[in-house]
Amino acid sequence: MIKVKNADMAAVYAAVAKKMPLFLPVEKAGEVNYGPWEEGAKVRTDVLKTVKSAKDFFFPQSETMMKFRTEGKNIEIEDDRKEVAPFVIFGVRGCDCKSFEVLDNVFLQQPVDTYYQARRNAAIIVTMACARPEESCFCNVFGIDSAAPKGDVTCWQDEDYTYFNANTEKGNALMEIIAPFGSQGGEEAVKARQERTREIMKKLPFANLDLSRFKHENLNELFEAKEWAELSEACMGCGTCTFVCPTCQCFDIRDFKTDKGVIRFRCWDSCMYSDFTQMAAANSRTTQLQRFRQRFMHKLVYYPSQYGGLYSCVGCGRCVNKCPQRLNIVKVIKRLGEKDNG
Repeated sequence: MIKVKNADMAAVYAAVAKKMPLFLPVEKAGEVNYGPWEEGAKVRTDVLKTVKSAKDFFFPQSETMMKFRTEGKNIEIEDDRKEVAPFVIFGVRGCDCKSFEVLDNVFLQQPVDTYYQARRNAAIIVTMACARPEESCFCNVFGIDSAAPKGDVTCWQDEDYTYFNANTEKGNALMEIIAPFGSQGGEEAVKARQERTREIMKKLPFANLDLSRFKHENLNELFEAKEWAELSEACMGCGTCTFVCPTCQCFDIRDFKTDKGVIRFRCWDSCMYSDFTQMAAANSRTTQLQRFRQRFMHKLVYYPSQYGGLYSCVGCGRCVNKCPQRLNIVKVIKRLGEKDNG
């Protein structure tokens, strides 16, 4: 383990950025999101949740897939994929790191999404353990230890130092850049930090959510539950929950005509939208209740049934914070997870 004085972290960022692109939480216009490190950037590793999750690095909100150039009856297809050079994402929280596993199941199984795969293989993930979990956090419900997140390198931060520990070969290579700025040690400080974080997690409002009812054998019963009507009644279908969610993976593919041809691109979509999966004949889900139910049944029942019990939620709490109607997965778990629910 290596410890670096927080006062020297800007020098660490600069050294890493000389070798490869470095992205980390940066504050701009009062919002904190991942951005490139540059001299003078307002780095905010103290902020627990970026507005958008780190999934954007592998599954961008919008990306060009290919281009078509036409000349008379001739069509030329231009592959827009490019080789992705190594890059570093610094400060990924445990919940967001777990979301990569959820996305990997979708994009890296056959047929492999090569756009996603190229970026995933190039990335070096540096996770940041949480020191002060918020009331909206519930990652522990899904088996995530926010005090010891995974990644290529795990780091912890206190008032004086940032502590680094490598977990993979990629991580060891990155540590060679970091090591000259620090010294060995810090295990006891990290251990004490972990214990404090875990004690905080136990006391949070959603720490004891019960997922036991959300099983494949209860699928029909949950699907037909009368509570969906009340739970979805105030939903506006704005899609905010899906756009801040680190595990949502729905997308649309469209063609855009230009004076030089056609650009085919994909962009995030939302199962909460009325035109999602719209077909020529009809839409398979015509009411907001059906769309609301689809979102949460997928996260809590459909996805884990397909992927060995892994839930498609990581308890980051972004939807808890951002939904304008205060609708979120916590309310669904509480209402439908009650043992006496009929």
